Order: sequence, then structure tokens, then C-alpha cells
Amino acid sequence: MQTEKEVSYTASNSYSTMYALSKKTKNIWFSFHGMGYLSRYFLNHFEALNPDENYFIAPQAPSKYYQGKNFNYVGASWLTKENTAAETKNVLNYIDAVSQSENIPENEDKLIVFGFSQGVSVALRWVASRKINCKTIIIHSGGIPKELKAEDLSFLDKNTKVYVIYGTKDEYLTEERMYSELIMAKNLFGKRLHVISFEGNHSVNKELLLSISKF
Repeated sequence: MQTEKEVSYTASNSYSTMYALSKKTKNIWFSFHGMGYLSRYFLNHFEALNPDENYFIAPQAPSKYYQGKNFNYVGASWLTKENTAAETKNVLNYIDAVSQSENIPENEDKLIVFGFSQGVSVALRWVASRKINCKTIIIHSGGIPKELKAEDLSFLDKNTKVYVIYGTKDEYLTEERMYSELIMAKNLFGKRLHVISFEGNHSVNKELLLSISKF
């Protein structure tokens, strides 16, 4: 007879930052990578942005694994369908610890929350559950958690901008799924929502991030 039990323990995890937080900083980015990334490599997507005006914080997904048959490269995943509720709680507590370590004040008017691919679900769950008021939310090529409702995000300032960005040739987004994601986004964010598509696949669009960072 098998019995599945649970224990609590203290764990540690890394995260990555890029550039310096100073009086010149206009944007503080909380950037959540997609599946298969490590945070320090994910930050390479933002190197074109002004280092004096942008500060990047990239939390690291805790579940690491070898990619490919040669075991040369390591990737990471945020969540799976296994024990999702408990794992989500652990991940959100970790992100809280990162935020506290970086001394990011609540209702930060410089804060941009960015999620790419699998990182979208983590980013939005953190914003909704912790009531993170920020100036911009960027949903890039990822799925919105189905459990979220408009009231979960009603605390957001009316001036908060929300961008949905996706590639028209994204191999993971069918036309049907993209339609349902946009309907969900409109229900959650209303007039705050801006939808931007680009001709490309499932990849970070650096040019669009550069444009948004200047708004």
C-alpha cells in the first residue's frame, strides 16, 4: 500500500538581475522566462534596452532538467500538471522573497511585469494573488490562467497598460486558442488592453519590447 505524504522545508533558489537600479531608472522589469530557459540567459533578450533607464529582475524557475540526449544544456520549468496548487504556492512564495530582497515598493509606478510563454501564467498569478499594482503588464506568447476572473485584477490602476503580444506564425498558438486567449484578456483587462501581433514564431520580439519601454 502506497501513501503520499507532504513535508515542509527551507529551500533556496537563484535569480538574475541586469544593469543597476538608480535615480535614472525609469522601468523596473520583473521578467518571467518561458520553459527551457535559465534566467541569466533569458535576460539576453533585453540587452538592446537602455541600461541607464531599465533594471531587470529575472526570477528562476525552480525545476531544472537536462535538455537533449547529450545532457549538455540545462533548462527549467515553472509548473506542470502534477501537484499544481502546491507548486504554485511554493513558486509565489519564492517570487515574494525575490521582491523583498530587491526592496521593490508596493504600487511601484515604474514596475513592468513581463511574462513569456510559460512565464505568463506565473506572472499573472503573482500579480493577481499579491495585488501587484504596476504601470505595465506584458503577456507575450503565453496562456492566461483559466481560473482568473476580472475581479481578481480589479485593483489595477486605471492607467495600467496591458499588452498581449504574439507571433502570427507561433507554432504553439492555433487560431482557435489565440481567439479564446484574446477573449479572456478582454474580459480581464477591458480598456487597458492593447493587442500587438508580429510576423514571427514563438520567440521574444525584442523590437516591440524596446518600443514599449519608451512609453
